[in-house]
Amino acid sequence: MNTLTMTGTATVLDRLFAAADLEAANPVPWPLDTPITEATAEQRAEALAEAYLPISRSAGHLLYTLVRNGRPETIVEFGTSYGISTVYLAAAVADNGVGHVWTTELSQTKVDAARDNLEQAGVGGHVTILPGDALVTLAEVRGPIGLVLLDGWKDLCLPVLRLLEDRLAPGALIVADDSTFASMGDYLAYVRDPAHGYVTVDFPVEDGMEISCRA
Repeated sequence: MNTLTMTGTATVLDRLFAAADLEAANPVPWPLDTPITEATAEQRAEALAEAYLPISRSAGHLLYTLVRNGRPETIVEFGTSYGISTVYLAAAVADNGVGHVWTTELSQTKVDAARDNLEQAGVGGHVTILPGDALVTLAEVRGPIGLVLLDGWKDLCLPVLRLLEDRLAPGALIVADDSTFASMGDYLAYVRDPAHGYVTVDFPVEDGMEISCRA
Protein backbone atom coordinates (compact mmCIF):
# COMPACT_ATOMS: atom_id res chain seq x y z
CA MET A 1 0.00 0.00 0.00
CA ASN A 2 1.18 3.51 -0.79
CA THR A 3 2.47 4.96 2.49
CA LEU A 4 0.87 8.34 1.81
CA THR A 5 -2.57 6.69 1.88
CA MET A 6 -1.99 5.11 5.30
CA THR A 7 -3.83 6.75 8.17
CA GLY A 8 -0.83 7.62 10.35
CA THR A 9 1.18 9.41 7.67
CA ALA A 10 -1.77 11.29 6.20
CA THR A 11 -2.99 12.34 9.64
CA VAL A 12 0.40 13.73 10.65
CA LEU A 13 0.76 15.66 7.38
CA ASP A 14 -2.75 17.08 7.70
CA ARG A 15 -1.98 18.22 11.25
CA LEU A 16 1.31 19.83 10.26
CA PHE A 17 -0.11 21.61 7.22
CA ALA A 18 -3.06 22.89 9.30
CA ALA A 19 -0.65 24.31 11.89
CA ALA A 20 1.49 25.87 9.16
CA ASP A 21 -1.60 27.43 7.53
CA LEU A 22 -2.69 28.90 10.87
CA GLU A 23 0.78 30.31 11.39
CA ALA A 24 0.80 31.86 7.91
CA ALA A 25 -2.54 33.54 8.64
CA ASN A 26 -1.17 34.97 11.89
CA PRO A 27 2.52 35.65 11.27
CA VAL A 28 4.74 36.49 14.23
CA PRO A 29 6.90 39.61 13.73
CA TRP A 30 10.66 39.12 13.42
CA PRO A 31 11.79 39.29 17.08
CA LEU A 32 15.37 40.53 16.78
CA ASP A 33 16.76 44.03 16.32
CA THR A 34 19.18 42.61 13.75
CA PRO A 35 17.47 42.34 10.32
CA ILE A 36 16.89 38.75 9.23
CA THR A 37 19.14 39.30 6.21
CA GLU A 38 22.02 40.19 8.54
CA ALA A 39 21.38 37.60 11.26
CA THR A 40 23.57 34.51 11.51
CA ALA A 41 22.16 31.08 10.79
CA GLU A 42 22.17 30.36 14.54
CA GLN A 43 20.26 33.59 15.30
CA ARG A 44 17.68 32.82 12.62
CA ALA A 45 17.27 29.25 13.86
CA GLU A 46 16.65 30.38 17.43
CA ALA A 47 14.35 33.26 16.49
CA LEU A 48 12.25 31.08 14.17
CA ALA A 49 12.25 27.91 16.25
CA GLU A 50 8.44 27.93 16.34
CA ALA A 51 8.04 28.64 12.60
CA TYR A 52 7.04 25.74 10.35
CA LEU A 53 8.52 27.11 7.09
CA PRO A 54 6.88 24.25 5.15
CA ILE A 55 6.98 23.08 1.58
CA SER A 56 3.61 23.00 -0.18
CA ARG A 57 1.54 19.82 -0.56
CA SER A 58 2.22 19.78 -4.29
CA ALA A 59 5.94 20.07 -3.64
CA GLY A 60 5.70 17.21 -1.15
CA HIS A 61 3.98 14.97 -3.68
CA LEU A 62 6.62 15.91 -6.24
CA LEU A 63 9.39 14.88 -3.83
CA TYR A 64 7.62 11.62 -3.08
CA THR A 65 7.30 10.87 -6.79
CA LEU A 66 10.94 11.68 -7.54
CA VAL A 67 12.15 9.34 -4.80
CA ARG A 68 9.79 6.55 -5.87
CA ASN A 69 11.05 6.84 -9.43
CA GLY A 70 14.78 7.20 -8.78
CA ARG A 71 14.99 4.81 -5.81
CA PRO A 72 18.05 6.58 -4.33
CA GLU A 73 19.81 4.71 -1.55
CA THR A 74 21.09 7.89 0.10
CA ILE A 75 18.98 11.06 0.35
CA VAL A 76 20.24 14.27 1.96
CA GLU A 77 17.94 17.04 3.15
CA PHE A 78 19.19 20.47 4.21
CA GLY A 79 16.57 21.97 6.54
CA THR A 80 14.30 19.58 8.44
CA SER A 81 12.18 22.18 10.29
CA TYR A 82 9.14 20.32 11.68
CA GLY A 83 9.61 17.44 9.26
CA ILE A 84 6.92 17.93 6.61
CA SER A 85 9.23 17.44 3.64
CA THR A 86 11.08 14.74 5.56
CA VAL A 87 7.88 12.73 5.98
CA TYR A 88 7.35 12.76 2.21
CA LEU A 89 10.93 11.66 1.55
CA ALA A 90 10.81 8.93 4.19
CA ALA A 91 7.41 7.69 3.03
CA ALA A 92 8.82 7.20 -0.46
CA VAL A 93 11.84 5.36 0.95
CA ALA A 94 9.54 3.12 2.96
CA ASP A 95 7.41 2.33 -0.09
CA ASN A 96 10.50 1.66 -2.21
CA GLY A 97 11.87 -0.72 0.40
CA VAL A 98 15.35 0.77 -0.06
CA GLY A 99 17.19 3.90 0.99
CA HIS A 100 17.71 6.24 3.94
CA VAL A 101 17.20 9.95 4.56
CA TRP A 102 19.90 12.03 6.24
CA THR A 103 18.48 15.39 7.27
CA THR A 104 19.85 18.41 9.08
CA GLU A 105 18.47 20.94 11.52
CA LEU A 106 20.11 23.69 13.57
CA SER A 107 17.23 24.29 16.00
CA GLN A 108 17.05 21.71 18.81
CA THR A 109 13.38 22.58 19.28
CA LYS A 110 12.72 21.53 15.70
CA VAL A 111 14.94 18.44 15.95
CA ASP A 112 12.84 17.17 18.85
CA ALA A 113 9.54 18.02 17.16
CA ALA A 114 10.56 16.50 13.83
CA ARG A 115 11.63 13.24 15.48
CA ASP A 116 8.25 13.02 17.18
CA ASN A 117 6.39 13.80 13.95
CA LEU A 118 8.35 11.20 11.99
CA GLU A 119 7.66 8.54 14.61
CA GLN A 120 3.95 9.40 14.63
CA ALA A 121 3.94 9.13 10.83
CA GLY A 122 5.49 5.65 11.09
CA VAL A 123 8.61 6.53 9.09
CA GLY A 124 11.11 7.45 11.82
CA GLY A 125 13.22 4.37 11.17
CA HIS A 126 14.03 5.60 7.67
CA VAL A 127 15.51 8.93 8.80
CA THR A 128 18.59 10.13 10.68
CA ILE A 129 18.39 13.74 11.89
CA LEU A 130 21.79 15.42 12.20
CA PRO A 131 21.52 18.29 14.74
CA GLY A 132 23.76 21.29 14.26
CA ASP A 133 25.48 23.19 11.47
CA ALA A 134 24.83 21.42 8.16
CA LEU A 135 28.21 22.48 6.81
CA VAL A 136 29.72 20.37 9.60
CA THR A 137 27.28 17.49 9.99
CA LEU A 138 26.87 16.77 6.28
CA ALA A 139 30.60 16.30 5.89
CA GLU A 140 30.11 12.90 7.55
CA VAL A 141 27.44 11.53 5.18
CA ARG A 142 28.87 8.92 2.87
CA GLY A 143 28.11 8.82 -0.85
CA PRO A 144 27.03 8.15 -3.42
CA ILE A 145 24.14 10.53 -2.79
CA GLY A 146 21.21 10.04 -5.15
CA LEU A 147 18.94 12.95 -4.19
CA VAL A 148 19.41 16.21 -2.32
CA LEU A 149 16.68 18.52 -1.05
CA LEU A 150 17.87 22.04 -0.28
CA ASP A 151 15.27 23.75 1.90
CA GLY A 152 17.27 25.45 4.64
CA TRP A 153 18.50 29.04 4.75
CA LYS A 154 18.70 30.18 1.14
CA ASP A 155 22.10 31.83 1.40
CA LEU A 156 23.53 28.47 2.48
CA CYS A 157 22.05 26.33 -0.31
CA LEU A 158 25.02 26.86 -2.61
CA PRO A 159 27.66 26.18 0.09
CA VAL A 160 25.81 22.99 1.06
CA LEU A 161 25.64 21.85 -2.56
CA ARG A 162 29.34 22.54 -3.04
CA LEU A 163 30.09 20.55 0.11
CA LEU A 164 28.19 17.54 -1.25
CA GLU A 165 29.27 17.69 -4.89
CA ASP A 166 32.13 15.18 -4.73
CA ARG A 167 29.71 12.61 -3.25
CA LEU A 168 26.88 13.04 -5.76
CA ALA A 169 26.07 9.98 -7.85
CA PRO A 170 26.03 10.42 -11.63
CA GLY A 171 22.50 11.52 -12.48
CA ALA A 172 21.76 12.61 -8.90
CA LEU A 173 18.85 15.00 -8.49
CA ILE A 174 19.19 18.24 -6.54
CA VAL A 175 15.89 19.86 -5.61
CA ALA A 176 16.05 23.43 -4.32
CA ASP A 177 12.85 24.85 -2.81
CA ASP A 178 11.78 28.51 -2.97
CA SER A 179 13.60 29.16 -6.23
CA THR A 180 11.62 32.39 -6.71
CA PHE A 181 13.26 33.99 -3.65
CA ALA A 182 15.80 36.72 -4.44
CA SER A 183 18.20 35.12 -1.96
CA MET A 184 18.46 32.09 -4.28
CA GLY A 185 20.15 34.16 -6.99
CA ASP A 186 23.70 32.90 -6.48
CA TYR A 187 22.51 29.30 -6.28
CA LEU A 188 20.48 29.54 -9.48
CA ALA A 189 23.32 31.22 -11.34
CA TYR A 190 25.59 28.35 -10.34
CA VAL A 191 23.38 25.39 -11.32
CA ARG A 192 22.22 27.11 -14.52
CA ASP A 193 25.79 27.57 -15.74
CA PRO A 194 26.55 24.45 -17.87
CA ALA A 195 30.19 24.70 -16.85
CA HIS A 196 29.25 23.41 -13.40
CA GLY A 197 27.86 20.14 -14.71
CA TYR A 198 24.11 20.36 -14.18
CA VAL A 199 21.05 20.07 -16.36
CA THR A 200 18.37 22.09 -14.62
CA VAL A 201 14.76 23.21 -14.85
CA ASP A 202 12.52 25.52 -12.84
CA PHE A 203 9.43 23.59 -11.72
CA PRO A 204 6.24 25.62 -11.08
CA VAL A 205 5.11 24.63 -7.60
CA GLU A 206 4.37 27.20 -4.88
CA ASP A 207 7.40 29.52 -4.49
CA GLY A 208 9.18 27.48 -7.19
CA MET A 209 11.51 24.51 -7.19
CA GLU A 210 14.72 24.24 -9.16
CA ILE A 211 15.34 20.60 -10.13
CA SER A 212 18.87 19.89 -11.30
CA CYS A 213 20.46 16.70 -12.54
CA ARG A 214 24.17 16.02 -12.05
CA ALA A 215 25.18 15.40 -15.64
